[in-house]
Order: sequence, then structure tokens, then C-alpha cells
Amino acid sequence: MPAPTNPFKKALSAGETQFGCWVGLGDTFSAEIMGSAGFDWLVIDGEHGPNDLRSILAQLQVLEASDSHPVVRVPVGETYLLKQMLDAGAQTILVPMVESAEQARQLVRDVTYPPHGDRGVGYALARAAKFGQITDYGTTADAQICLLVQVENLKGMAALDDILAVDGVDGVFIGPADLAADMGHMGNALHADVQTAIMDALRRIRAAGKAPGILSTHDPMTQDALKAGAQFVAVGADILLLAKGARALAAQWQGTK
Repeated sequence: MPAPTNPFKKALSAGETQFGCWVGLGDTFSAEIMGSAGFDWLVIDGEHGPNDLRSILAQLQVLEASDSHPVVRVPVGETYLLKQMLDAGAQTILVPMVESAEQARQLVRDVTYPPHGDRGVGYALARAAKFGQITDYGTTADAQICLLVQVENLKGMAALDDILAVDGVDGVFIGPADLAADMGHMGNALHADVQTAIMDALRRIRAAGKAPGILSTHDPMTQDALKAGAQFVAVGADILLLAKGARALAAQWQGTK
């Protein structure tokens, strides 16, 4: 029995656009709600969300029943973290702050089994292989792992072409907030210079045959990103949706006093 097909990776390989949302509340109940909303993919955020291995595992378990593909963002691209997330059942990994081709090549090795990579062979004990039921997991898993790297500062942007030349990187996500800050425009990802850099990067990623990704809660920016070739596009975050809805409801009724 081979490893299950990764529908997100398959869609990106086919050139399809996938719309997603950030899941940062660190809770299975809210993750399940997001999984029922209709997004193609959801980011379980281990970088800025209050998540650890066990909370990410629990969210992977509840999202398995949904049509939304879970993308796990690790806090940093460390080999041991990638190993844990993959064994827990994540098939798509998003790694922040990738700044060089050398770093990207190591990440590829981290998510690949020997003899071509460094991923530890412990799948007989792992949820990823259904605890030994997927007997051919070791020989088929690599093809279903999707590695997404984040380029989100000036150093990474300078190395973008080199990163794009690394085999095994499936997609490159441009991080607007960090890039804006590094360009001297903290909190203003809509600055013209930042937008020019983002759209140029998305076009270069697509031209290189990789999937370009972006997070945008500003509809005109989202449309520009799609025109520039963005394929995996996050259009919101659970925390922002909850905060915006709660504040609007409170303001509505507080205003009646």
C-alpha cells in the first residue's frame, strides 16, 4: 500500500489555484470549524500561533475528516521539527525565513528519506504510515511530500533565483509583513515599493516552474497577486476573523447604550 496522494501538491502541479486561510488559534474545535468552511487548504501555524507538536497533531487529526488540506508551518526549519511533523502526518510543510539555496537544499534533505535525504526512518511507529499499515510508505512517501519555503526578507529576495533552482522545493511563499518591515515599511505591506517587489517575485517563481504563494487580506492586492501568477493564496486568518466579528458585534450593541 503506497502513501496517500497529496491533493494539494497534485493541484499545484496541475497549475490550479488553491485558496486557503491561516489557522492560528491552536485549538481543535476552531480548526474543525475552519475545516468545514470550504477552503482548499489551511495553515496550522506553529510560528506565530500557540502551537506545539501535540496541538498540531490534534489539529491534523480533526482536519483529516475535512476537504481542507492541512499545511503545517514550523517555527523554524530544524531537521528534528520537520521529522516530527512529517511523522505526525503532515504532508505539506511551510518553512519561514529561507534565505539561501544552501538552506533550501538542506530542507529538501530533511523531508526526504535516505539515500537521497536525512529524514529518519521510523514510519512503522508513525501516524503518517498509519502505524505500519501503509507498508510501502518508506518507498512512496517522498513523492507526496510538498515543501513550501518562505522568502520574506531582502536577503532571501536577493537569493530567490538560487532558491528557485533547488530541486525538491515545490513552492515559494512571499511573506508580505516581514518583507515590508525589512524594506523599512513596518506595518505597510501595501507600500508601492513592497508591492512591486512582491509581484515581481511571484512572477519569477511562476516562471521558474514553482508554485508562488501569498497571504493577503486586501482584495486588490489579492487580485494583483493572482494576475502575477500566485497559486496558493491565503485570504484570511481565523484570529482576524474572530477579532473583527467580535469587535463589530460589541460596537453595534455598545452604541445603543
